[in-house]
Amino acid sequence: MSLTELNDDTVRSMSIGAIFSDFVGKINSLDFHRKEDLLVTASEDDSVRFYDIANAKLLKTTYHKRHGADRICFTHHPSSVICSSRYNLESTGESLRYLSLYDNRCLRYFKGHKERVVALCMSPINDSFMSGSLDHSVRIWDLRVNACQGILRLRGRPTVAYDQQGLVFAVAMEGGAIKLFDSRSYDKGPFDTFLVGGDTAEVCDIKFSNDGKSMLLTTTNNNIYVLDAYGGEKRCGFSLEPSPATNIEATFTPDGQYVVSGSGDGTLHAWNINMRNEVACWNSHIGVASCLKWAPRRAMFVAASTVLAFWIPDNSKLNAEASSKDTEPAQSEHASQ
Repeated sequence: MSLTELNDDTVRSMSIGAIFSDFVGKINSLDFHRKEDLLVTASEDDSVRFYDIANAKLLKTTYHKRHGADRICFTHHPSSVICSSRYNLESTGESLRYLSLYDNRCLRYFKGHKERVVALCMSPINDSFMSGSLDHSVRIWDLRVNACQGILRLRGRPTVAYDQQGLVFAVAMEGGAIKLFDSRSYDKGPFDTFLVGGDTAEVCDIKFSNDGKSMLLTTTNNNIYVLDAYGGEKRCGFSLEPSPATNIEATFTPDGQYVVSGSGDGTLHAWNINMRNEVACWNSHIGVASCLKWAPRRAMFVAASTVLAFWIPDNSKLNAEASSKDTEPAQSEHASQ
């Protein structure tokens, strides 16, 4: 189903449309291509898997036993990805690889990080990408060259995200501080810093809404905040059940009107940001969803643990809701007569 104007009923009707359960171990990360109907996953079984989301079909699986597969994101090309390594970081230094899924080749290694990469994102406008590592650094790279283009040193576990225009990037660091940089002149330092009032838990994920007006933060203690991306004011916040040893992920819908998130009790939740109310709560059927993203151009999201689940609107639920609404006025008219 292509993306039309979402409303509470459509979001409420979301149900599992397809499941892939042939992973051995946890899915570490996943990413949608911005323009094509494609999804890529990286998992603990060292596999990178490539899906056609229009037909919920697995297209290709490649295995990466030497380096492993941890964080992953698409480049602009539909069959190329950047993937971070889980193994042999100290001996090889090959913390990031630029992979062609078409012919299963490594096009380039990016050396620099000394510890595991925990955040990875591609610029939406050019060949730049960023990585954040447990070595307390954020590195800026260019796909076309091996050498690192810039380094930001910081305290704590770094989390990074570009805004959808590629003009600004955000870096989260120790104590819940979010620093905003101009991507063209980041060497001048941050132009703004936000603090999530009262919550000093580490931020483990940042996302910008498509319109650039809102920022979504997920913390390690499973609190979710929607901030105004210009001034940093908190628009709303939601607390979820804890999930020891597993970070959850939250996602905006493409219109920026809803947030969907996993929880430590194995449920999924959806909220209307403007109304600040929960519109849906579902059993995930896959345990705690550590990965969750909404497709850029479809009424679809995916949730993953050791299983990958595609969620789409259930037309039978939508039709049932529509028919119940149609009968309500008739019943009230009858009652008033």
